[in-house]
Amino acid sequence: AGYNELQTLEDAREESGWKLVHGDVFRPPQNNSLLLSVLVGTGAQIGSAFFFTLLASMLRMLNPIKKGQALTAVIMLYVLCGGIGGYVSARLYKFCDAKAWKKNTLATAIFFPSIIVGMFMFLNIFLTFVGAATAVS
Repeated sequence: AGYNELQTLEDAREESGWKLVHGDVFRPPQNNSLLLSVLVGTGAQIGSAFFFTLLASMLRMLNPIKKGQALTAVIMLYVLCGGIGGYVSARLYKFCDAKAWKKNTLATAIFFPSIIVGMFMFLNIFLTFVGAATAVS
């Protein structure tokens, strides 16, 4: 009797759940391992920066009256958590047996900031056209 052949109904009940999927759980993705690792690394960076900002607020290191201080802290913590995002991205990329680690490093560092700058520039163009006082010239 082979592993994949079920002989009785009792064997069929035994061969369900984890035994059927254990080989697929830790299999690296076939396509887009770069995109996966960049998104997970960026998410880890944003999540850790968010966590440390909340921790600093709970420890009363940030004054809620000074809004500029809180924004500066968020930006600085995001930058300082870049190592966490890079580490998570590199570990996941290595797990996927990918070879272009330099491309992964560059994409992880540039992905989220480029989206933010692109949105800022897009919105600023429209604000400039309508003559808004909030447009950055």
